[in-house]
Amino acid sequence: MIRLSTKTVFEQGVFNLQRSQADVYRTQEQISTGRRIQNPSDDPVASARSLEVEQSREISKQYQRNNDSAQATLMASENAISNAVALLQDVRTVAVNAGNGALSPNELKSLASELRGRYQELLGIANTTDGNGLYLFSGYQGTTRPFAETTPGNVFYAGDQGSRLIRISASREIPSSDPGSDIFQRIMNGNGTFVTEASDDNTGSGVIGPGAVTSPLAWNDDANPRDFSVRFHRDETVMPPVTTYDIVDNSTGDSLLTGAPAAADGPYLRTYSDDGTISLRRQAPPDTNTADFNYGVEFSVKGNPATGDEFTIQASRNEDVFTTLHNLIVTLETASSGAAANARLANGINTALSNFDRDIDNLLRVQASMGVRLRETDDAYSNQEDLIAQYDETLSNLRDLDYAKALSDLARQQLTYEAAQKTFAQVQSLSLFQYI
Repeated sequence: MIRLSTKTVFEQGVFNLQRSQADVYRTQEQISTGRRIQNPSDDPVASARSLEVEQSREISKQYQRNNDSAQATLMASENAISNAVALLQDVRTVAVNAGNGALSPNELKSLASELRGRYQELLGIANTTDGNGLYLFSGYQGTTRPFAETTPGNVFYAGDQGSRLIRISASREIPSSDPGSDIFQRIMNGNGTFVTEASDDNTGSGVIGPGAVTSPLAWNDDANPRDFSVRFHRDETVMPPVTTYDIVDNSTGDSLLTGAPAAADGPYLRTYSDDGTISLRRQAPPDTNTADFNYGVEFSVKGNPATGDEFTIQASRNEDVFTTLHNLIVTLETASSGAAANARLANGINTALSNFDRDIDNLLRVQASMGVRLRETDDAYSNQEDLIAQYDETLSNLRDLDYAKALSDLARQQLTYEAAQKTFAQVQSLSLFQYI
């Protein structure tokens, strides 16, 4: 037989009573907070897992904040590019209007004055800032003003070639900006492959077109010097006058048509026809060069070139949009009357229009790239929302209270507690003296 002292019975009763009371209080706290786990000791495994899930959820929320920042910058950049495109399209319209032969030199100067205002507006767009005061198109150097005009028509880029990256997911960093040099400066002039230009000394009315590539393989061949001149000679001793031309390899000074050093004056082998095609490939006859050649491009010249007039065909090179616009302004400001002056005006306008087309194409390419990145940030944001929802569900399963079960437990615990109280009271009243 086990003998229990009155003290032991009393202490055990108090312990059981306190434990039942604690169970009731813990369940009441769970119901009031909606959380099953109040302390890590309640469920160490679930508590540790909850901490991991919470950390993952906060990382996803940070990615969403990064997404918001990237979207804001990209939208500001896209809006600036859109403004630049609209501006250049307006400038192009002015250039086309300037080609109207009915305009006087004074009217052309008025158009040039309008374009000067557009020039400053374009410079302002290139120096646009975001909502935080950082320049959009300065590369990594967000606090550095990217573009500044050093001399008329010469704009210096003070930024770098970097693109600010923002992490929008665990596996993706997205460029939120583009270097301004790629947007406004590194643009191939002419038709993008080669550029045609008239000599400033021309006295005839010849106007050269932008030309086209007939064989990219031939033009890009390493043996192609990609630097040629077309020289004209006009014979006024016959009626009607006959204009002939030569094509010169500027790297060697040789005539492509004869294979010998180019003659200083004509007549030349090929006969010119107004708006006819001039091809940089061997045509025998009339060419006497025994070596076959084909440099893969062709173009046309309209009007009546004079003796000594010259046009060049060279590989396209980078020309920033500010230079193109400035050159057009100068062309309009210096316009005068006469056939030769009209030809210089037409050649200058044609060159500007061709370059503006390239500028607009480049801006649209950049804008499309920004649109793709904006869509990517939208997708990444949605993916993080899905992850956060999954994390919330996991946390709910780990920590949230099953109210039906908790209420049932509370009722049972209260009943147990009340029973313990009554039992303890009865045990407490027991005494041997009651039986003597």
